[in-house]
Formats: sequence, structure tokens, C-alpha cells
Amino acid sequence: MTIPAAHLAYSRRQLILAAGAAVASALQPAWAQAPAPAWAEVEKAARGQTVYFNAWAGSEQINAYIQWAASEILAAHGVKLEHVKISDAADVVKRVRTEKAAGRQSGEGTVDLIWINGENFAAMKREALLGAPFAHSLPNFAYVDTVGKPTTLSDFSVPTDGLESPWGMAQLTFFADRKRLPQPPQSSAELLALARQQPGRISYPRPPAFHGTTFVKQALIEHTTNAAALARPFTPAAFAATTAPLWAYLDALHPHLWRGGKQFPASAGAIRQMVSDGELLIGITFNPNEAANEIAARRLPASTTSWQFAKGTVGNTHFVAIPYNASARAGAMVVANFLLSPKAQARKADIQHWGDPTVLDVAKLSAAERALFNAAPLPGQVQQTAPALPEPHSSWVDPLEKEWARRYGGS
Repeated sequence: MTIPAAHLAYSRRQLILAAGAAVASALQPAWAQAPAPAWAEVEKAARGQTVYFNAWAGSEQINAYIQWAASEILAAHGVKLEHVKISDAADVVKRVRTEKAAGRQSGEGTVDLIWINGENFAAMKREALLGAPFAHSLPNFAYVDTVGKPTTLSDFSVPTDGLESPWGMAQLTFFADRKRLPQPPQSSAELLALARQQPGRISYPRPPAFHGTTFVKQALIEHTTNAAALARPFTPAAFAATTAPLWAYLDALHPHLWRGGKQFPASAGAIRQMVSDGELLIGITFNPNEAANEIAARRLPASTTSWQFAKGTVGNTHFVAIPYNASARAGAMVVANFLLSPKAQARKADIQHWGDPTVLDVAKLSAAERALFNAAPLPGQVQQTAPALPEPHSSWVDPLEKEWARRYGGS
């Protein structure tokens, strides 16, 4: 079989990147210096393997993207990717935990790759449910923007230590019809002022719905006087002092919300529909391209605009990880590497396919690869990206949700 010249060039570049990663390993911390097989050996071992990728299946676009990736990976590497469709990554964590308790060793697991971040990653790392570090040995990791996007190395303030590979970016984003809201609020304080001016037209999802908890985190970060404590593991003493300004803010905000803050929409999707119906002014999302997707699907008007608060909004990275007992570890590494390729990242960033922002530093790419990301801005996309504020340490999430429920959940 004749191998196309472009493929040969790509392979040579992969080998160069792998060699560069090996040289750089001398400067990496101890966890990154464990011996790793040469990439050519990984690819050889992966050929013929089936990788069971446990990933959320709540979006037709995402499911279609994973199916596209599977066809590309099979054609290029001889690795079969099976999408195990799940609704909650926590269920997968429980399954791997059960397998470990049952003594299922390396090569005996049912999960080869998992889409994960936040508390689920923290639990798997803490309980040694993940395999050896692998992310920094992936050739395409050389393209990751670890400087401009530091959350590619830290998952909810927990260092990834190479145990998971970044896949996509997310950041708290708001959207509204500019005909109804010509001057969107640029901070939580301005949001409170707007709620006072427009009573009953603002709300947020009820925690523990993800977007609701994220809204609470945003208000916490903006109002706390001890931001450094949020990067450290939770303690009751730190929690009480650090969150006091948050509760004062929410106490002031809630009386002006939809239904007087006595009830909250169940989800961001419910709020999006209420915005579309004109009942609420502002929608909330964790995908900066969601409004553009909704405009394209004609579920929101073309006059919808998206924005992030001027000084920043909560942002994070989502990852893929390999459990300690994966049956197809080499295949899982090949899949993770493909998901970091410029081709795969550009398709994922395209709202026609998904609209999930890239983890790559596009400036590191060739001119031809950069061109893959140069689609013209579409109506509804964020025009001015704000800084991504780091998530609080994952151990803060449960106490925040419980205290919110204690204060506001019974009303």
C-alpha cells in the first residue's frame, strides 16, 4: 500500500515532537520522569485493540463528533473506539472502584478511557484508580497551551500530574437578546443592580445543578477577601470566613430574582427556554459557543449576544483519563493523542460540529493548521474573551452545595 506523502510528513513530525518531549522530560517533575515506551511502540501495541470510551452522551452533536473521531482513529491507527454512553461520570468512577475492590488488575478493567474532570478526577487520583502518568508522553501534548490556559495542568485546583489529558475548555458565559438588554452586566455587582431594576427577570439554576453551583462559585470568587483559601483543600474554619461575603451577596440578590428567589429553574436548559420565551433576560452556559449553536438551530434570535464578566469568569478544562486496570491502555493513549491533534481540535471547536473551545496554543501550529481554526465569527459567539478564573479546590463543591441548600433550599 502506498502511504501518502502528507501522512509521512505527519509521522515524521510526530517523531520529532516525541523526541522533543523526551528531552524536555529532564526538566519535568519526578512524576513525569517515569520511563515511557517510545511512541512508535505505543502505536504498534495499540493496533487491533478496542478502546471502551466512557463519555457523556447527552448531546447529539457530541455523540456525532465521537463517532467521527472513531472512524478517523480506525482508519489511521487500526484502533476501534467504542463510545460507552453514560449520563454521569461518577457512575463510572464507582464501577472502577468496585473493580479495584474485587481485585481486577491491570488489563482486566471494563473502562479504557473516561471523559472526566472536577470531583471525579480528584476521587480517582486520591484512590489510585488511575494508571501511570501518560499525558506528557503524547506527541500532540506539545501543542497544548499550558501557559495561557493553566487549567490544562490543574483540574479544579488539583494538579493533574499527567494522569489525564486535556480535551476541551469551558468558561462561564452569559447570553441575552441585545434588543431586550442593550448593556449586559459586567460583574456580579452589576447583575445585582440589574435585578433590582428588573425584578423577576433574572435567575440561576438551583444547585446542585452544575450551572447553578458554578454561578455560586462565581459570586464567591468575586466577593471573597481570601481567594487564596479557595485553592487549598476545604476546612470548616476557612469555609466560614471565606464564604461569609457570598451569603451576604445572595441574601441581597435573591429577593429580586424570578419568583422572589423562592424557587429556581431546574437547569440551564430551562433558563435558556425562559430566555427564548422572554420570561427571563439572561441565560447561563459553560460553553462560550452555545448561543451561536442555538441561533443556528433557530431556537434563539439572531440578536442574541454572549459575554463574560470583564474581570473574568470561572473556567476549567475537561479531560480524558485512563483507569489503572484498562484493558487497552496503548489504544487509549492513541485515542487521547488523536483528540489533541489540530485536526480533531479544530473540528471540535467548529460550532457546526460541537463548538467546544480548544486546549491548544494555535500559535504553535503550522500555517495550514492555524487556518483550520480561522472560521469567521458567527452571531452569538463571545466577541471579547475574558480571563478564565480558576475553579475552587474540588473539596469545596460539596460544602458549598450543602450550605446553599441549608440557607435557600427549603424556601
